Amino acid sequence: MNNWIKVFVIFLVLSLGSCQTHRKKVITLAHGLDQQHSVHKAMLKLGEVLYQKSGGTMEVRVYPSQQLGAERELLELLQLGSVDITKVSAAVMENFVPEYGVFSVPYVFMGKEHAFTVLDGDVGRRILESGRKVKLHGLGYYDSGSRSFYTKSTPIEDPSDLEGLKIRVQESVTAMAMVEAIGGAPTPIAFGELYTALQAGVVDGAENNPPSFYLTRHYEVCRYYSINEHSRIPDVLLMSTHTWDRLNDQQRAWLEEAVKESVDFQRLLWQQSEQEALDAVKEHGVTVNYPDKEKFEEKVKDLKDSFQQDPLIRELLQAIDQLKP
Repeated sequence: MNNWIKVFVIFLVLSLGSCQTHRKKVITLAHGLDQQHSVHKAMLKLGEVLYQKSGGTMEVRVYPSQQLGAERELLELLQLGSVDITKVSAAVMENFVPEYGVFSVPYVFMGKEHAFTVLDGDVGRRILESGRKVKLHGLGYYDSGSRSFYTKSTPIEDPSDLEGLKIRVQESVTAMAMVEAIGGAPTPIAFGELYTALQAGVVDGAENNPPSFYLTRHYEVCRYYSINEHSRIPDVLLMSTHTWDRLNDQQRAWLEEAVKESVDFQRLLWQQSEQEALDAVKEHGVTVNYPDKEKFEEKVKDLKDSFQQDPLIRELLQAIDQLKP
């Protein structure tokens, strides 16, 4: 679709959907995930809670499955104020706000509990607030688990198994550097185009969490899933500063309470969906293996050390290390 036509269609959809009386504030929330995903369900929960807390004066209308665009497009629509809220991976956010790059550092967290301590504390809040300089107000973090490699023709038992393989990565400088350090050939491709790219042999594999691997049906093409857990990059819920700044103090308080309940709800759903996804792909004939993570950590050691050269990232890494259990 021609870009100008697409912009017009989005404008028309939002204009028709955002008609509101002087009493009701309608918030447009768009994202690129399947409606079965825990994040989508948590967004519906956010809308329910906000509607209840506001006495029906605030309503969230959710547009899933890239109806209004992919992640980068939605970020740009937020900056324009055409969309109110979206969810993107923190890896995509680092292209807009450098602080988010710390989440893409491989093996930056010791595990899930360490990650939640960071995200829900001062470090996480500082990073959320850093987006205001580019009109992106951070609301909270959804769990997206840990990312591992999945491939079409061979399991990844050792870093050397990645040599010569084209691996899809997000549009993240850090993600590309990580795959390259391990030995693969990083290839940025939009998530919505990945299934076709795997089928056509444009890439030999990708890296993501179990629910994403399952819900996208990538297991139909990639028959090996190797759980090396090289990164734990959260999803970020963001609001346009155009919208946030128009809310009064009471509306902001209601929204923050609804976000908190939504985040807690999603993390419970995510824990269930991870195991369900692994069980499901095994039933479909996927070989799931657990390589020695220390071998992968050793391959990215120089890359991790290189982040110390950036004063901003070095400071954040030190703060994260101090929160290790």
